Amino acid sequence: EVQLQASGGGLVQAGGSLRLSCAASGFSIDHYAIGWFRQAPGKERQGVACINIGHNTTYYADSVKGRFTISGDNTKKTFYLQMNSLKPEDTAVYYCAYTKFVVSADLRAYDYDYWGQGTLVTVSS
Repeated sequence: EVQLQASGGGLVQAGGSLRLSCAASGFSIDHYAIGWFRQAPGKERQGVACINIGHNTTYYADSVKGRFTISGDNTKKTFYLQMNSLKPEDTAVYYCAYTKFVVSADLRAYDYDYWGQGTLVTVSS
């Protein structure tokens, strides 16, 4: 069974950086997609970024373009979200997710079949 574990969250001041990691297991295909989503208290889950492994395409939400970078190592099944120039509005629980299908720039949560447990990012002003 596919399993995902997100880590790397924490408390950081505005303008700082964090790198989130997502360790995946339970699959061996070389074409799939990993997405990062976030959910702030009282708000809906929002797509942040995604990467189509094997197709080398990445997509970002407008709110994080130029600040966040998604990447991954298919051989290690480990994926990253580098977050720079963090803002208080980036505060949320961040989740990584997996699907065996190619995804679009729409960053839709329902496109993904498996989810990690989430890691909390808190950005102080």
